[in-house]
Amino acid sequence: MENKEKLREKADGILKTIEETRGKVPLVNKVLSERPDLFVPNAELSMKLFEGEGSLDKKTRELVALAAAAALGGQYCMKEHIRNAAALGATKDEILEVLEIAGYMCMTRSQSYAFRVFADVYGMDVE
Repeated sequence: MENKEKLREKADGILKTIEETRGKVPLVNKVLSERPDLFVPNAELSMKLFEGEGSLDKKTRELVALAAAAALGGQYCMKEHIRNAAALGATKDEILEVLEIAGYMCMTRSQSYAFRVFADVYGMDVE
């Protein structure tokens, strides 16, 4: 029981920090925090990836996250990462270029699957 209480306390502290730094708590965090045993390690990983030391600077990390969110269709994540990247110095042109690259990669992924099926049906050599 004591461990659950400590996790709840830690989760509440993380939520407070998120609200203070971002102005709001994203829905994903609110819902996931109902299970502190899952939320705390998830939030700690997120903090290490975006705030911790690494080879990529923080602006680049946000642009990578934006590309992934765009490719996966994460509308709310895209808004957050656009704002974060801009706050870290990304220009409007840089952000748009990231979105264009992400969209292009999604298109070519779809083509890769579709064209392989097409080639298979029509007996074309794919190698």
